[in-house]
Amino acid sequence: MTSASDTSPHLGLGSGIAALHAKWGWIVALGVVYLIAGFVALGSVVMATVASVLVVGAMMIVAGAAEIIGAFQMKSWGKFLIWALLGVLYVIAGILTFDNPVFAAVLLTLFLGVSLIASGAVRLFLAFSMKRESPWVWVALSGAITLLLGLLIVARWPVNSVYILGLFLGIDLIMAGAGWVSLGFALKRRS
Repeated sequence: MTSASDTSPHLGLGSGIAALHAKWGWIVALGVVYLIAGFVALGSVVMATVASVLVVGAMMIVAGAAEIIGAFQMKSWGKFLIWALLGVLYVIAGILTFDNPVFAAVLLTLFLGVSLIASGAVRLFLAFSMKRESPWVWVALSGAITLLLGLLIVARWPVNSVYILGLFLGIDLIMAGAGWVSLGFALKRRS
């Protein structure tokens, strides 16, 4: 007979790793799929850009529909109208993304560049305000690289809009794939 404490849903980290250990081959296979998808994306960055923009458009439509549904949960007309309007704007933006993915890529690339500039500037500010005992140099280096990347994107905008999102997608898929493959083989060696 088992007690309630024996069937606790909060299992230890060791049991979670043991469960993953049995699936190391699937984890490696997932990593290989990510790697292949990443190299395919890098092989055709324009198509990868369009694909990533279409995914963003689909997410905007889903988010807009959720906002509209959520609007009906509001008790006052003012809140209902604001939520409904936000939902309709999301849906319209998503539909426009599907209608003209190249224009959407131009806007998303500009947003990405400006966001990287802002993020890099904030990291640099934080790095120089940190105590000298902490690893402020690494934070500053990260901020400088992010700032430089954002400046490069904005400097070549809108020409780079047809490939920059696909390039980032390909690199991200390759990095994620390498991480999954490494994790799978580390789990296998752990036996």
